[in-house]
Amino acid sequence: MHKRKLHHWYKKLRIVNAWYFLAAAVFFLVLGTSGLRQNYRTMDRLRQAVITADQRGGDMEKALNELRSFIFAHMNTDLSSGPTPIKPPVQLKGHYERLLAAEKERVKQTNVAVAAQAETVCREQFPQQGPNVARITCVQNYIAANAAKERAIPSELYKFDFKSPAWSPDRAGISLAIGAVSLVLFVLRLATERWLAGRLK
Repeated sequence: MHKRKLHHWYKKLRIVNAWYFLAAAVFFLVLGTSGLRQNYRTMDRLRQAVITADQRGGDMEKALNELRSFIFAHMNTDLSSGPTPIKPPVQLKGHYERLLAAEKERVKQTNVAVAAQAETVCREQFPQQGPNVARITCVQNYIAANAAKERAIPSELYKFDFKSPAWSPDRAGISLAIGAVSLVLFVLRLATERWLAGRLK
């Protein structure tokens, strides 16, 4: 390329100060880092809201949906389980224990009613007074055939893994993207200037 043309491009390039790109990169990278911290703090607050709702029997579904929606839409909010998770997965321990207690109570109440029915049915079949082996056997068989059993409640249904995206178009994501592009432009600007200066010597 002709030196006059190179000199022309060199002068044009010098109009754009390379340090503007570096300043922009630093500014947006700091802004992006601040956004990442804010994302994490918001996730932690929403997670705590889920735990509080779980413990107090509040609107757990709403709290859980808010947490899930935020994590899926923002970077640096990962709650997924793994070898070294940031935090353990969300566990609705309070809700799960209340379900277990309710199931135990259901079985207890049902079996009390079954025992009463067994007494009634077997007394009709074996009305003799006094010790009655046949009636006792009848009651035992009736209860064995009709007694309720606790249904298994899988704990996995009340544990959740939420994985955040690697990049999200929020304040943090956009700032980091602009910062990265500015840094690349800074490097390219310096490299181009040095190349042109070398060719002009």
